[in-house]
Amino acid sequence: MMVPIGGLTCCLSAAALYLLGRSSGRDAEILKSVTRVSQLKELAQLLDTACKVLPLVVTVSGRVGSDTPINCEYSGLRGVIVEQTAEQHFLKHNDAGSWIQDSALMLSMCKEVPWYLDDGTARVHVVGARGATGLVLTVGSEVFEESGRSLVRGTLDYLQGLKMLGVKRIERVLPTGTPLTVVGEAVKDDIGTVRIQRPHKGPFYVSDKTIDQLIANLGKWARLYKYASMGFTVFGVYLLAKHAFQYIMERKRHWEMRKR
Repeated sequence: MMVPIGGLTCCLSAAALYLLGRSSGRDAEILKSVTRVSQLKELAQLLDTACKVLPLVVTVSGRVGSDTPINCEYSGLRGVIVEQTAEQHFLKHNDAGSWIQDSALMLSMCKEVPWYLDDGTARVHVVGARGATGLVLTVGSEVFEESGRSLVRGTLDYLQGLKMLGVKRIERVLPTGTPLTVVGEAVKDDIGTVRIQRPHKGPFYVSDKTIDQLIANLGKWARLYKYASMGFTVFGVYLLAKHAFQYIMERKRHWEMRKR
């Protein structure tokens, strides 16, 4: 009996989607339970009165700021996180005798300076944002620098089966002044500086969406995963049942032929 690959694949996909749906639904419920801080000046007082045993997970909002912002090289923006990548684009001669376009990463670097959220009432520093869920950097600049037309360089590249086109440089940045929502653990150090960081267990979000939008988005994905899981389950069971029916009928036919 051949293994019904299609049916098994559908059922396994259904199980994976079900788990994703459960995870998204659980994350939405966790976000509903975090403490909402309407003004940043309230956070220091909240930390003074909060339980010292359990971590205080909060959601705060404000605009990005820094005392030492980065001046972006290409876009001219001022930011607190800057990622730069450079890709070499070229044509490659394949075995069929034609040229196909390809690229290779030449440079990938990221800079970050200490930064905070400011809502006009107080400042709260944010630590480890690059590892948070939901962080999207703005494309500040995207330029393409064509390769020089040196005869010697061109000849050497051609002999290697390459034609250099140029370098594509992309600069992504988290600009100062960007409104953000941060969900994480609030802590206060010995000198009274308040910061938000990744909790040992719990959500850590840095997003341009509000907390209500984050919850609604997770709920939407949980429902989509649930419906997709049900669809794959029904189709997978159908394929397995069809395969089993065909196998039984085939065995019955062979048995009747031997009986004759």
